[in-house]
Amino acid sequence: MPQPHDPHPRAPRPSDQLADGWGHKFQPLEPLDVTQPRSFAEMLAAMSRTAFGGRNVGEAADVLYEMVRDPKCLVVATFSGAMTIAKMGLLIAEMIDQGMLHAMVSTGALMCHGLVEQTGHTHFRYDPSWDDDKLYEAGYCRVYDTLELEANLDEADRIIHPVLEELTKVDAFGSHEFNAKLGEHLVRHYEGRGILQSAHRKGVPVYVPSFTDSELGIDVFTYNAVAAADHKPLLRFDALRDMQHYYDRCLAAERLGIFTIGGGVPRNWAQQVGPLAELMHRRSGGRFGGLIRFHYGVRICPEPTHWGGLSGCTYSEGVSWGKFVPPAEGGRYAEVYCDATIAWPLVVRAVLERLGRV
Repeated sequence: MPQPHDPHPRAPRPSDQLADGWGHKFQPLEPLDVTQPRSFAEMLAAMSRTAFGGRNVGEAADVLYEMVRDPKCLVVATFSGAMTIAKMGLLIAEMIDQGMLHAMVSTGALMCHGLVEQTGHTHFRYDPSWDDDKLYEAGYCRVYDTLELEANLDEADRIIHPVLEELTKVDAFGSHEFNAKLGEHLVRHYEGRGILQSAHRKGVPVYVPSFTDSELGIDVFTYNAVAAADHKPLLRFDALRDMQHYYDRCLAAERLGIFTIGGGVPRNWAQQVGPLAELMHRRSGGRFGGLIRFHYGVRICPEPTHWGGLSGCTYSEGVSWGKFVPPAEGGRYAEVYCDATIAWPLVVRAVLERLGRV
């Protein structure tokens, strides 16, 4: 059969005009020889010259290294998901101890389960032969493949009780002030390492913007309920104190970096400081605010972009909100679509090796 007539015929490309990649200055890739790297740092450097997720992990180590090496960069870390139940608590503590983080934003649940861990209590591996109703009756709370004990949560309430009593003496407090007091209390009365102990020693503020959406918030609420019934002083929690404290620190920084595990409220709260400063400047006639944007970013999260949620939002999308410096202006970012319990330890270990700290 005759072929349809093409009014605009296109000749095949001649072989002498095919590009070779070098002429356009594309970066060449290299085969990964796993027998050659002698350290995590060398392995991730080699992975950065491969493709797909391996390249992303390698590039995340590169950006985190640049971020923590920049003496003028305030590094903010955000954590969501059950990372302390997943036994990643010491990883956060190590990053604080090594000076890799200068401010931390977290979920209240992550901090509460971390409190359980850092005061010597234990989480357990889930046995699938137990159904969830049986777990409830026995006092176990399941987080996927891991168990938190209801007794542990009661113990956490007992631990923070003297801190809450002390906070009744102040006019109001934010979550970073609560966590600072709790960290000081833990250093005085408990041995071992933990997130809040490290944060206290290093002066790193720990913000929990969704404070009431957690066991910590429940403990504060129940404390006030009992105190009111007994005609005792009440706690006055003020979330705006966190915003002011965090905003002031970011505004004073020459450059900002953000390291994110997961997404959710911690990530959004930390990143919104850019729009906050811009809106304050515009709505106050220039009396307040200014331009605040992140120069560096590393995100480890399996959330895909197409659901439209903040957890999967790319740094490129964040540029449109005024949260990040565009790469064309020097912004440096890496995004790893992976379970954080897999990629995060590798990235941190590689960076610590490059810094000569292990």
